[in-house]
Amino acid sequence: MKIGELSRETGVPVRLLRYYEDQGLLASHRTEGGHRQYAPEAPAVVARIRTLLAAGLPTRVIRDLMPCFAGDGIELQACVLDHLTTQLAELDSRIADLTQARTALGDILDASVRALART
Repeated sequence: MKIGELSRETGVPVRLLRYYEDQGLLASHRTEGGHRQYAPEAPAVVARIRTLLAAGLPTRVIRDLMPCFAGDGIELQACVLDHLTTQLAELDSRIADLTQARTALGDILDASVRALART
């Protein structure tokens, strides 16, 4: 399948498909004319990439996970579950930090509004 076909089938822009390939997430081979050709399973690979990106994983992590899928879905082999658990813990930590920052900003805003109301 050509890159334009893959783009239409997946809804992912051609430029982004090229990026996935540059990052080592998606494989193609070149025809004699230099055009990219993708395997029939490429739409499923793109769907997996999109799912992992939506989960907040960076492309460097996704590249490591791509060979570890266990079947046609999004299930991964047990050998990478510790890695995913670590990624989840890091995400939880970032959420906690953002929640604290949000609370602090809200406090500053509330104090500022109260001060303005007194003047």
